[in-house]
Amino acid sequence: MAIIDELLAIAKPLGDAVRIQEGPTVSVREPDKVREAIEDIVRIAALGEPREKSLAQWLVRALALELGAIPASIHDFYLARGVGKIPDDFTVPAMNLRVLSFHAARAVFRAAVDGDSCAFIFEIARSEMGYADQRPAEYASSILGAAIAEGYEGPVFIQGDHFQVSASRYANDAETELNAVKDLIKESIAAGFFNIDIDTSTLVDLSKDSLPAQQKINYTLSAELSAYTRNSEPEGVTISLGGEIGEVGGQNSTEPELRAYMEGFMDELASLKPDCAGLSKISIQTGTSHGGVVLPDGSIAEVKVDFDALAHLSKVAKEFGMGGAVQHGASTLPDEAFPKFAESNALEVHLATGFQNIFYELVPDDLRSEMYAYLDKNHSDERKEGQTEEQFYYKTRKRAIGPFKSEVWDMSGEALSSIESAWETQFRALFERLNVVNTRKMVESTFDPVVVQPELDLYLSDSTDEEDVSDLAD
Repeated sequence: MAIIDELLAIAKPLGDAVRIQEGPTVSVREPDKVREAIEDIVRIAALGEPREKSLAQWLVRALALELGAIPASIHDFYLARGVGKIPDDFTVPAMNLRVLSFHAARAVFRAAVDGDSCAFIFEIARSEMGYADQRPAEYASSILGAAIAEGYEGPVFIQGDHFQVSASRYANDAETELNAVKDLIKESIAAGFFNIDIDTSTLVDLSKDSLPAQQKINYTLSAELSAYTRNSEPEGVTISLGGEIGEVGGQNSTEPELRAYMEGFMDELASLKPDCAGLSKISIQTGTSHGGVVLPDGSIAEVKVDFDALAHLSKVAKEFGMGGAVQHGASTLPDEAFPKFAESNALEVHLATGFQNIFYELVPDDLRSEMYAYLDKNHSDERKEGQTEEQFYYKTRKRAIGPFKSEVWDMSGEALSSIESAWETQFRALFERLNVVNTRKMVESTFDPVVVQPELDLYLSDSTDEEDVSDLAD
């Protein structure tokens, strides 16, 4: 069957609202009809057979471009903030939508359209791609499909979070592990990820005597992966790159650590690729951990974030031409903590587990029981001595997302609406607390998104093998 015929078969739910021609090229005749039917295409992109998934993922991105939802880099916006061209009294939420990504993103876009916001990021980590069974092209199609469904127009910031080097695999075979991250970067760029957080902080060597020595392998590999990314950029796009100076959940970061990392990084990058753009942000540790610390009853322990350190390190980051510092592992903090991120001039905050918690609170009881039974059968080896049932399920239930992706999509409309509504309430509150409401004009004043047409051959050539992500961060 010819490619055009295959695409027409995928696009059947859209009827004559879309025209597909040789090239292939896509044009939209009736936008409202596309918005009404796009969920059917996104479902194929998530749950179809491999080839039809790839075709559907390409089609969603092509339709998004036609309707004004454009994958973009936040690099120029962040650099403008770093030099004071725009205010620094807001914090950009970077949201990991690892479950029901399309439905969650619809809730985000509803909040964004109503609040006239553009300053927000959708992201997914290397680890999440594994256990949530969402490669970059699938995740991007869920996000862009949601933008279409909600009539959102403007830049869409899609980010690779924690593109992390596994310390154990690096120790065993450094070249293979680095190539795996490079392959992921290439795959992600092809899918429309124009924001990438490189995380080689797993390799910081605290046994060394000096901070530069401790950070050396971190900044050296970060520079190597940054240069690789710069060499892989689409024409006209400067990908927003982030670095990281310490693992989330470890000791709080310090100014000397940041300076040691950045000075080494800038020297290495200048040697590898002179005069190229550097980092737009730096991730630091100020007191949180991914998913929070779980108490025996399943509740989350209170966490104290060092907002003074966050504010200070954001200021130091600007000295190196960046927009500021990034906070990870914050979604389980109390509501009253979130305005403090903006008050502390944090550039970006990463949020994930809180959204997953809402899902598990509202998912139908019988489906939750099935998912927990799966964990008992397949992940009992992760149960630590002395753990309660609540602690075990809380820490492992993310691993049921991929295996139950189809069942989750097939929940009743009532259950889906309940979860979406709760998410939307959360997103609206976050936008207000982080002060990113009414940021569209400010974002759009800093750059013009570059339209990068998706290459169908790259979508059809994806043959990424499943990898072990058990030792990677979210």
